[in-house]
Amino acid sequence: MTASHTYVTTTIPYVNARPHLGFALELVQADVLARFRRARGDRVRFQTGTDDNSLKNVLAAEAAGVPIQEFVDRNAEAFVALREPLALAVDDVIRTSRDPRHRAGVERLWRACADAGDLYRKHYEGLYCVGCEQFYTPAELTGGRCPEHGVEPQRVAEENWFFRLSRYADRLHDLVSSGRLRIEPAERRNEVLGFIAGGLEDLSISRSTARARGWGIPVPGDPGQVVYVWWDALGNYVTALDYGTGGESYGRWWIGAGRRVHLVGKGVLRFHAVYWPAMLLSAAQPLPTDIVVHDYLTADGRKISKSGGVTADPVALAGEYGTDAVRWWLLREVPRVGDADFTVERLVARANDELANGLGNLVNRVVTMVHRYRDGHVPLIETGTDAGTGAPGGEGLEAACRRAPDLVRSALDDFEFRRASAPVWAVVDEANRYVDHVRPWELARAERDGVPGAAARLDAVLAGLVRACGTLADQLAPFLPGTAARIAEQCTAGDGGLPEPRPVFQRITAPEPGSVP
Repeated sequence: MTASHTYVTTTIPYVNARPHLGFALELVQADVLARFRRARGDRVRFQTGTDDNSLKNVLAAEAAGVPIQEFVDRNAEAFVALREPLALAVDDVIRTSRDPRHRAGVERLWRACADAGDLYRKHYEGLYCVGCEQFYTPAELTGGRCPEHGVEPQRVAEENWFFRLSRYADRLHDLVSSGRLRIEPAERRNEVLGFIAGGLEDLSISRSTARARGWGIPVPGDPGQVVYVWWDALGNYVTALDYGTGGESYGRWWIGAGRRVHLVGKGVLRFHAVYWPAMLLSAAQPLPTDIVVHDYLTADGRKISKSGGVTADPVALAGEYGTDAVRWWLLREVPRVGDADFTVERLVARANDELANGLGNLVNRVVTMVHRYRDGHVPLIETGTDAGTGAPGGEGLEAACRRAPDLVRSALDDFEFRRASAPVWAVVDEANRYVDHVRPWELARAERDGVPGAAARLDAVLAGLVRACGTLADQLAPFLPGTAARIAEQCTAGDGGLPEPRPVFQRITAPEPGSVP
């Protein structure tokens, strides 16, 4: 059977400030998908990057008194460096101001849309939010302010290039409503359909070189204009595949991929679910297959964002509390729809309750009992033997282990990360419940007292518990690669049996109330 190709991408963030936990959410979700599909046998490319060619970046550099390229390079490096503290299995990172693949691809995409008759110049005047890098109509504002950033937009008047977005309204509506362009969750799909039904106006896709401070990719054949940052940035999904030069990667990972999955935040939905597919339709290129939308993280009810000044540093959090504590909070706490409010106290409580007390305690108890009662050697019990043979109550654990792989797969195929963690945690709960019910230490005492059948019952219990821990290691690997590896190491026998028990996840100290790194 030929392995399927899956292309998983995140958005590329502006680098006007250092990364925050909201973008870490997207990275971790993408990483889980990539790791899961690799384990299933798919060939996977996981890509992220940075959006360097933004007026926001220019203004932030000016405010800092730092040359723009130096400023962008410094902040972009902080985003690239998220790989280690978040344990990301990233295959490629594209930087739009530095990567030679990018400009060539943006220029080719521009010319393809021009050749389709979809680009034209006209004078334009409108309300522009620099924070969003987007024009708004008065009806889209909230009390005259940008709904995303809460600031009054600037009135801008200039002559720009426009894209005939209106030409693609019917085709986009058909693609989204039919599910050929899949948008999850359904609430976001309906939002896109409503936006399209409200009427699509042609889109301004360039800025004057003067207003852009000379920063950005020049419009092909018109050096007085630079390519609008969103047109520029959206192209990264194909430019990193050598679309500009017709490279082999584009054929393999875009044209030939079975799934082309974009993970995005709800604030940039229209760009990815309307503008970007329309650009690809114009250029006669395949569309993404899936657009997976997450809501926001908040802190004290306010959106975590660089522009808003509400932040939580994922690198500091991982350094203080551990990579898997951060990943677990993001995967277990954030709902499919609706914002999630972050506090360090919640992160610590979740990690201590589930990873230390629930999972870590279970693995430590099991390995300790195998050493105490069987000198570290896992009893040889025929695979498939009920963990509870001779000791009622093991059926629930066996069922939880048996169901977990299919339930995780089903949830991740639907891009439901919190739901995907639930069957894994059911194994932990059932295993701890089983230990408390069957009380192996009492079976060991009965064995020493010569009670008939006690030794066989204890063998079955210990073997079943080790198998359950092995299931946890397998199923947790996409979610918590570090913790899963430690469980696998603890529960894999060598010549001398299992390794001596060591904590797979230690309790962490709660911070002072209200602390946010």
